[in-house]
Amino acid sequence: MANQPHQTGYGDYIKGFIASLILTIIPFYFAATKSLPTTTTVIILVACAVVQLVVHLVYFLHLDRSEKGMWNSMSFAFTAVIVLILIAGSVWIMVNLHDNMLL
Repeated sequence: MANQPHQTGYGDYIKGFIASLILTIIPFYFAATKSLPTTTTVIILVACAVVQLVVHLVYFLHLDRSEKGMWNSMSFAFTAVIVLILIAGSVWIMVNLHDNMLL
Protein backbone atom coordinates (compact mmCIF):
# COMPACT_ATOMS: atom_id res chain seq x y z
CA MET A 1 0.00 0.00 0.00
CA ALA A 2 2.80 2.38 -0.91
CA ASN A 3 0.62 4.42 -3.27
CA GLN A 4 -1.94 5.46 -0.69
CA PRO A 5 -1.71 9.09 0.42
CA HIS A 6 -0.84 9.89 3.99
CA GLN A 7 -4.00 10.11 6.07
CA THR A 8 -3.98 13.09 8.39
CA GLY A 9 -6.02 12.77 11.53
CA TYR A 10 -7.24 15.38 13.94
CA GLY A 11 -4.25 14.61 16.17
CA ASP A 12 -1.85 16.15 13.66
CA TYR A 13 -3.97 19.29 13.43
CA ILE A 14 -4.10 19.56 17.22
CA LYS A 15 -0.31 19.14 17.47
CA GLY A 16 0.16 21.84 14.83
CA PHE A 17 -2.29 24.15 16.59
CA ILE A 18 -0.60 23.71 19.98
CA ALA A 19 2.86 24.24 18.47
CA SER A 20 1.64 27.38 16.67
CA LEU A 21 0.04 28.67 19.85
CA ILE A 22 3.24 28.17 21.86
CA LEU A 23 5.33 29.77 19.10
CA THR A 24 3.01 32.78 19.19
CA ILE A 25 2.86 33.16 22.97
CA ILE A 26 6.65 33.03 23.52
CA PRO A 27 7.61 36.13 21.46
CA PHE A 28 4.44 37.95 22.52
CA TYR A 29 5.39 37.48 26.19
CA PHE A 30 8.92 38.80 25.69
CA ALA A 31 7.71 41.73 23.60
CA ALA A 32 5.00 42.66 26.10
CA THR A 33 7.09 42.37 29.27
CA LYS A 34 10.31 43.78 27.80
CA SER A 35 12.21 41.45 30.13
CA LEU A 36 15.04 40.95 27.62
CA PRO A 37 17.11 43.41 25.59
CA THR A 38 15.55 44.51 22.31
CA THR A 39 18.08 42.64 20.16
CA THR A 40 17.43 39.37 21.99
CA THR A 41 13.68 39.87 21.74
CA VAL A 42 13.93 40.43 17.98
CA ILE A 43 16.09 37.31 17.58
CA ILE A 44 13.54 35.26 19.54
CA LEU A 45 10.70 36.71 17.48
CA VAL A 46 12.38 35.90 14.15
CA ALA A 47 13.39 32.40 15.29
CA CYS A 48 9.85 31.61 16.46
CA ALA A 49 8.46 32.99 13.19
CA VAL A 50 10.70 30.72 11.11
CA VAL A 51 9.86 27.67 13.23
CA GLN A 52 6.16 28.54 13.04
CA LEU A 53 6.42 28.77 9.25
CA VAL A 54 7.81 25.24 9.18
CA VAL A 55 5.06 24.03 11.55
CA HIS A 56 2.38 25.50 9.28
CA LEU A 57 3.96 24.00 6.17
CA VAL A 58 4.20 20.53 7.69
CA TYR A 59 1.04 20.25 9.79
CA PHE A 60 -1.45 22.35 7.84
CA LEU A 61 -0.19 22.40 4.24
CA HIS A 62 1.11 18.80 4.46
CA LEU A 63 4.45 19.45 2.80
CA ASP A 64 6.33 16.26 3.56
CA ARG A 65 8.73 13.83 1.85
CA SER A 66 6.04 11.93 -0.04
CA GLU A 67 5.85 12.27 -3.83
CA LYS A 68 2.84 14.59 -3.68
CA GLY A 69 4.43 16.58 -0.86
CA MET A 70 7.62 17.02 -2.90
CA TRP A 71 5.67 18.47 -5.83
CA ASN A 72 3.87 20.78 -3.43
CA SER A 73 7.21 21.79 -1.92
CA MET A 74 8.64 22.58 -5.36
CA SER A 75 5.57 24.67 -6.17
CA PHE A 76 5.93 26.49 -2.86
CA ALA A 77 9.64 27.14 -3.46
CA PHE A 78 8.95 28.44 -7.00
CA THR A 79 6.25 30.75 -5.67
CA ALA A 80 8.58 32.02 -2.93
CA VAL A 81 11.32 32.77 -5.49
CA ILE A 82 8.89 34.65 -7.74
CA VAL A 83 7.58 36.70 -4.79
CA LEU A 84 11.13 37.55 -3.68
CA ILE A 85 12.05 38.62 -7.22
CA LEU A 86 8.92 40.77 -7.35
CA ILE A 87 9.65 42.43 -4.00
CA ALA A 88 13.35 42.98 -4.77
CA GLY A 89 12.52 44.42 -8.18
CA SER A 90 9.91 46.76 -6.71
CA VAL A 91 12.32 48.02 -4.05
CA TRP A 92 15.04 48.48 -6.70
CA ILE A 93 12.67 50.54 -8.88
CA MET A 94 11.50 52.66 -5.94
CA VAL A 95 15.09 53.40 -4.81
CA ASN A 96 16.08 54.26 -8.36
CA LEU A 97 13.09 56.59 -8.76
CA HIS A 98 13.84 58.21 -5.41
CA ASP A 99 17.46 58.85 -6.41
CA ASN A 100 16.48 60.24 -9.80
CA MET A 101 13.78 62.53 -8.40
CA LEU A 102 16.28 64.29 -6.12
CA LEU A 103 18.03 66.29 -8.82
